[in-house]
Amino acid sequence: MVLDKLRIEQLPPLGREKISEAFVEWQVSLQQQNLLLPQRPQFWDSAARVFYSSEFIRLYSLKKPLVLVDLVESGDLFSDDRRSQYFSALAIDAEIDENDLMRRLRAFRNREMIRIAWRDLAGWSDLDETLKDLTALAETCIQKTLDVLYRQACAKRGTPTLDDGRAINLVVLGMGKLGAWELNYSSDIDLIFAFEEEGVLNDRKETTYGEFFTRLARSLVKMLDEVTADGFVFRTDTRLRPFGDSGPLVMSFAGMENYYVTQAREWERYAMIKARQVAGDAVSGEKLFEMIRPFVYRCYLDYGAFEELRALKTQINRELRRKDRMDNVKLGPGGIREIEFIGQAFQLIRGGQEPKLQQREIQKILPLLSELDMMATSETDTLLSAYRFLRRVENHIQEYQDRQTHDLPKRAEQQTILAFSLGFEDWEDFKQQLDVVRNDVQAIFDQVFSFTQNNEAAEDADTVWSLPDGDERAIEKLAQIGFSDAVGVLKKIQDFRRSVAINRLSAKAKAVLDKLMPGVIELAAKVENNSITLQRVLHLFEQIAGRSVYFALLQENPEALRQLIKLVAASSWITEFLAQYPALLDELLDPRALYEPLNKPALRKMLALQLQHIATDDEEQFMTCLRHFKHQNSLRVAAADISGVIPLMVVSDYLTWIAEVVLEAVVDKAWQILQQKHGLPVGAKTGDGFAVIGMGKLGGFELGYASDLDLVFVYDCSDGMALTCGKKSVTATQFYMRLGQKVRHIFDTRMLSGVLYETDLRLRPSGDSGLLVTKIESYRHYLENDAWTWEHQALVRGRFICGDAVLQQQFERIRADILSQPRDIERLKTDVREMREKMRANLAPKETDVFHLKHSKGGIADIEFIVQFAVLAFAAENPALLEWTDNIRLLEALAEQGFLSAKEAQMLKTAYCRFRDEGHRLVLQGQKPIVPAARFGEQATQVAALWDKIFS
Repeated sequence: MVLDKLRIEQLPPLGREKISEAFVEWQVSLQQQNLLLPQRPQFWDSAARVFYSSEFIRLYSLKKPLVLVDLVESGDLFSDDRRSQYFSALAIDAEIDENDLMRRLRAFRNREMIRIAWRDLAGWSDLDETLKDLTALAETCIQKTLDVLYRQACAKRGTPTLDDGRAINLVVLGMGKLGAWELNYSSDIDLIFAFEEEGVLNDRKETTYGEFFTRLARSLVKMLDEVTADGFVFRTDTRLRPFGDSGPLVMSFAGMENYYVTQAREWERYAMIKARQVAGDAVSGEKLFEMIRPFVYRCYLDYGAFEELRALKTQINRELRRKDRMDNVKLGPGGIREIEFIGQAFQLIRGGQEPKLQQREIQKILPLLSELDMMATSETDTLLSAYRFLRRVENHIQEYQDRQTHDLPKRAEQQTILAFSLGFEDWEDFKQQLDVVRNDVQAIFDQVFSFTQNNEAAEDADTVWSLPDGDERAIEKLAQIGFSDAVGVLKKIQDFRRSVAINRLSAKAKAVLDKLMPGVIELAAKVENNSITLQRVLHLFEQIAGRSVYFALLQENPEALRQLIKLVAASSWITEFLAQYPALLDELLDPRALYEPLNKPALRKMLALQLQHIATDDEEQFMTCLRHFKHQNSLRVAAADISGVIPLMVVSDYLTWIAEVVLEAVVDKAWQILQQKHGLPVGAKTGDGFAVIGMGKLGGFELGYASDLDLVFVYDCSDGMALTCGKKSVTATQFYMRLGQKVRHIFDTRMLSGVLYETDLRLRPSGDSGLLVTKIESYRHYLENDAWTWEHQALVRGRFICGDAVLQQQFERIRADILSQPRDIERLKTDVREMREKMRANLAPKETDVFHLKHSKGGIADIEFIVQFAVLAFAAENPALLEWTDNIRLLEALAEQGFLSAKEAQMLKTAYCRFRDEGHRLVLQGQKPIVPAARFGEQATQVAALWDKIFS
């Protein structure tokens, strides 16, 4: 007897009788067809539980008892990889008629839906298996149906082809959960249809491709969606297509491209995140996605997505309240949609710059948000756990009657069934856990999507911005919140509001600006130089108004706005830097990273991560990435500098490390490009025989914010006339020359993001008239026989930066040999003094009441020349002077070797650091390195006195 096999005791008492009766009825049906009960114990262990949890399975099994027997006897019910067999299992004859095709599809669908629900309710499958099985089932039904209908249509009307003769088919895009491999149990499927190119068939009616594919798509929808005596395959929704219900069912790629570029709405970007081709022409489909990707993933940071998704969620909530459906696990507060909105907001905002985010599955996106420091790990873990819980609840709700509903049941009996199916003792136990999950989700959602101001100063600032020009109350409000020059500040605000840049803003951008500006006024009022700060911010906003998405960034992120005000108040240079490169505003989101510049190993790692997603042949994107990397990290150094987090010497170290890491990447890329084009010199490996030498501030670890790079390129090869091994071979000498040219090109090319660094190559042998890349032995010969004294001075700060390690050793030997040459001290003094006097005559200001930090008497250049003279004069007897290239450590070495007294060395170090520190400060304020003469009168006098003592 069937009742002997059932584990009926595991059910709630009120459900036991109904389930017992159902199994008796099922047994009778089997006996009438001379069929035996299945014998698998695993089946019977789960049978009562599943029949109780799913009315759909129970009723369908009574209607078609053979289906369940077949699932058990075939073993399909117990397989966790059945989806891999879907395609072969759904065998459809190409000549099948419409009615038979409908029956075949529905029978296959119902059998598999019972299998999937059974495994889920029995606890045999996890969420991922269930979602993949459902998605694969829908995709198989779509593809198989399209294959049959396409062959029949081509046989009747002809085959659409492109000019090259390739036959084309419909491209079917699966949207939403179908596209993301996350289809829920009783979901509809959202489809969009497209075809590659318009044309005309050779049939009697000269059918256009558009007509052909439209008929095909209609037939496909009918096969899947129409309800017959056997039910349906999948409810099919095509309203996500361009223009919705009012648009054509099928569009050509050209029509779709025009729509998405000119008319698509923001929510359609959100929808397209999960789009995936699920059937049809795979070759054409790839082209379609390449066309659509820029519409979805903008190349800039699009914080306007927050407002769009917030508005959409508000609209959903309003509709749910109207229909009294707030207990909807998908759309209600703390539901599945809120989790998806959080993930997809970051995808829309950052996906264009972070290719990792260009994925469809929310379960993959959530961990990435913490990995990329966009959200805390605890938050993304909470969301992922909640998502899995809610999706399981959703599936169990739908598996009960195979109905497309997301609402919690209202009837007590169904509540008990749902709680039991999910493993809870009762409804109250389940509801308590559900409420905790939804509250956690809603709290994170509100945190991500909200920005409020609720204080008196904010209200006053809002009043100032909203009052019309000429209203005197604005002056009173400005004074109340802290502006001493309220009249002048009001004029700046009014001028800003009337400016051409602001008047050109779209209505949407103006609305964002209206929300942002009260916060700007309020925060600017709190800083010491509030009038200047507000003026700088308004100037910045005018400069970036064409990229109004950054207004949304600041409006959505109060912490970013606070950091902006702080930095702008401290530095006009940072203001201009942000105006020139507004993408850097994104750096303001994380103050921890903003004020913690990276050391060289961390910089290398960061750049490698940014470059790994760039195609090897995309040189333009490579150059863009390098420029953003440099700007991003220069801003971090400047922020830490003005905040006093790092001292002067470390500022220069950080700026030098940035340049070195960039140089390494540029040289590697140049090798890659040249090697691909010409092959390698005979016997050479990638990187052999080429090196970059840093001179000046780069060589001396003394780069500033606006410093250029003094570079010398050297190479070495045994046979300069030997040809490279590539298709377009050149001589080895030509190869290294072109390598140097490519490096310079990557640095000097002016893009929208500017040049990478200004480079100065005039310190190479013979300057501008010399070869761009010098053979290492020729470099030695030039320095030994033809170089001027000032070129030997420059070599004091010469330092190997990157390239061949063998060349590094050769260069360091040459440098040591040249700097250690015996010299006529008096002649050396004369050469150094005359060069310095010539520089001072041409570069120092003539006014006696000002002091140029570098070029005036007693300034930085005097200190540098003293150091360089001493190294050239005494390195032969004191090899320790060859170890360093930076002035501070060279001054310490000169004191240790007795050329300077400890007191003199300390005086020069103190003066040098104070001059450079002031120089950095002036750069950050956008000013020239000139101060009143009295400012550093004592230090300048001491340096000048020591100069006279040494050189007189």
